[in-house]
Amino acid sequence: MSSTLELTKDLIARQSVTPEDAGCQQLMAERLAKLGFNITHLKSNGVTNLWARLGTEAPLFAFAGHTDVVPTGPIEKWSFPPFEPTVHDGHLYGRGTADMKGSLAAMVTATEAFIAEHKQHKGSIAFLITSDEEGPATDGTVSVLEHIAASGENIDWCLVGEPSSTNKLGDVVKNGRRGSLSATLTIYGKQGHVAYPHLALNPIHLAMPVLDELANTQWDQGNSSFPATSFQISNLHSGTGATNVIPGEIEVLFNFRFSTELNDQSIRQKVAAILDSHNIKYDIEWNLSGNPFLTDQGELVEATKKAIKSVAGYDTELSTAGGTSDGRFIAPTGAQVIELGPLNKTIHQIDENVSVKDLEQLSVIYAEILKNLLT
Repeated sequence: MSSTLELTKDLIARQSVTPEDAGCQQLMAERLAKLGFNITHLKSNGVTNLWARLGTEAPLFAFAGHTDVVPTGPIEKWSFPPFEPTVHDGHLYGRGTADMKGSLAAMVTATEAFIAEHKQHKGSIAFLITSDEEGPATDGTVSVLEHIAASGENIDWCLVGEPSSTNKLGDVVKNGRRGSLSATLTIYGKQGHVAYPHLALNPIHLAMPVLDELANTQWDQGNSSFPATSFQISNLHSGTGATNVIPGEIEVLFNFRFSTELNDQSIRQKVAAILDSHNIKYDIEWNLSGNPFLTDQGELVEATKKAIKSVAGYDTELSTAGGTSDGRFIAPTGAQVIELGPLNKTIHQIDENVSVKDLEQLSVIYAEILKNLLT
């Protein structure tokens, strides 16, 4: 059994459903301490965080990731128990294999291999690990960044181990992400009897043309790095449950995934203008999960492309598609940020799994990136 596979299995066996860490970070910290890393455990509102650093000089390369996993869903539907890591037909099964305990293990073993070969490397290496990524993400990476800023530390390059690959390991690297802006819109009418609509005001009827305009508005056309901004309605709530009652209000939940062509304030202003044009009574509450970020060019992107080509033998594709990640908190500090990890086709699913061969190769790629940047 390779050291990367062994460590991945040890991590998966710990039932670290958000916000639990279940000892995963301690396991990683013990390995890193043997290499000389200074270990700092940070806890915030039930969330466990780890900041580990080797060296004091710039530039600082940081691995970032999370030990928490999403719930398993019905355990009886899994081919193998989700917290009993099982190798079958060349794949490791278990919750978190791809998202993202496999990446965490590869980060540790890559660092071990790199230091063994390059004891006098330049700069510093760090690990920024949280148990709050799959949850609210309010006491995890954000909290660690506040700590390191207060310590006067600054990350130059950051590799987030999110599962970025599509068809084969390293075929896609995320060099940015779209912003995410959600809203809860309440449109008010007047409750009444369906047989006497002239005595009521149906908020569902009021909402339909509003939502139609929002859904059919072209918010931007995107750019060379980002697709066009998208608007999606995720929930509609209205009515008393009775068929003969016109409801008094409707609640609509929607989300924007937006490019660098827009910012959250411009979106809010445009939505408000549309709502006001329909002469309705409404309230709206906004929640900005993260702004878009992009690491277009630079040493980190080049080092990563070079490593994948050297180890895997093919060119990678840069992409900003997909959801949000903790990279959205790290990029605004000025760090170059990329995401590179296993195939994402089984993440959050029943029978989540990753290729054992990919795990081992991912560790080699990570070590090659360290070599490209710090030697």
